[in-house]
Amino acid sequence: MKTSLITLFVLIATFSYAQKSDFYSLKATDISGNEFSFENLKGKKVLIVNTASKCGLTPQYKELEELHQKYADKLVIIGFPANNFMSQEPGTNEEIAEFCEKNYGVSFKMMSKISVKGDDMHPVYQWLTQKSNNRHSDSEISWNFQKYMIDEKGNLVGFAKPMEKPFDKKIIDFIEN
Repeated sequence: MKTSLITLFVLIATFSYAQKSDFYSLKATDISGNEFSFENLKGKKVLIVNTASKCGLTPQYKELEELHQKYADKLVIIGFPANNFMSQEPGTNEEIAEFCEKNYGVSFKMMSKISVKGDDMHPVYQWLTQKSNNRHSDSEISWNFQKYMIDEKGNLVGFAKPMEKPFDKKIIDFIEN
């Protein structure tokens, strides 16, 4: 009986860990208010970026769009607007979408505004920043425009700090290899 209970506990714990750490089980709401399932990203490389419209790094939108245009067949870019750093993303989803389109011609996928740190951290960012979820590493979002790289199998393979630009060698190597 005791062995059966231990076996059951191990199986439940293993199942819970596997469920918790699966990138493709994540969901988010896009900037238009529609649910987006990360299951749609199977077999694709993904770059996830927390964005802000009133930041010194905001011009990275232009480079992210260029990266999207150049590697659309190899990479999905997903922007997550967040207001966690000095209130540099104060707008509504509608205002953010308009700003991105008007100023940078953004056509890559943008999600609804979320929190990328703190007690109200979105589940996507819990997965990205906690090794217990992503099985790769713990990290902390240090500022706007931190970029996370996920391979075709849904594995976190690394991240680029905010000051590392979209065409940084680390990101290009991730896309091309």
